[in-house]
Amino acid sequence: MEGRDILLYLALKYNGNWDAMYNAIKQKEDLPKNLDIEKIKEDIKCNYVTLIDSDYPECLKPIYKPPFILFYYGDLNLIKNYRRNLSVVGTREPSKYGEEVTKNLVEGVCDHFNIVSGFANGIDSIAHKTCIENGGKTIAVLGCGIDRCYPNSNYKIYDEIKNNHLLISEYPCKVDPNKDNFPFRNRLVAAFSKALLVIEGGIKSGTSITANYALNYGREVLAVPTRIDKDSICNNLIKDGADLIRNKEDILKYYEYYS
Repeated sequence: MEGRDILLYLALKYNGNWDAMYNAIKQKEDLPKNLDIEKIKEDIKCNYVTLIDSDYPECLKPIYKPPFILFYYGDLNLIKNYRRNLSVVGTREPSKYGEEVTKNLVEGVCDHFNIVSGFANGIDSIAHKTCIENGGKTIAVLGCGIDRCYPNSNYKIYDEIKNNHLLISEYPCKVDPNKDNFPFRNRLVAAFSKALLVIEGGIKSGTSITANYALNYGREVLAVPTRIDKDSICNNLIKDGADLIRNKEDILKYYEYYS
């Protein structure tokens, strides 16, 4: 049995749990004698790429716990060159200001590069939708199984991204959402792009976790300022050295192919 087949089997057995898969590999866990890997592969609806495949994204190899396997629908080439991507993250409950800023900035830059986000309600969903509506390409990184639309209210955008953009997850099939998966998922949102744009987010939130991953990976961290009386990671990031973003030009200057 090929190494990639073993990784597929382990991902299905352990629902994509990285630590469980790592332990199984480390301990050289025995495979079932009657394992029909061809039947398993036939039952998988999506595409997948493993850590040992030649087309595995290079941008993920140096990161914290690189996924052993990625399940996806759509165009994997959208993440082949992370320098052509911008990750956009923020709160699930944005203010009117946050909504408007997200729409304006994404609309202004999505013809220059692909927009990456985490498919959550709020800023993430606005970024995906705005990109699609303006003819750009978007990448949704799920924190649940690749065949599970979560949140359920995003089913229309789920189908659009699945068919015409890139929908990706390290969790197979219909694995349920798990609160621990989402912060862990954020390491991929940060790794897939040259820069991370933060638009509203709590100081202790998934948004701040993503920003920390981006800093650790040497990515540019960009932040939209918010009210000084708000509990926001954005102003703290700017104070600590992140670049303050006012308009699309402030973003585009970080991309070498922009002139």
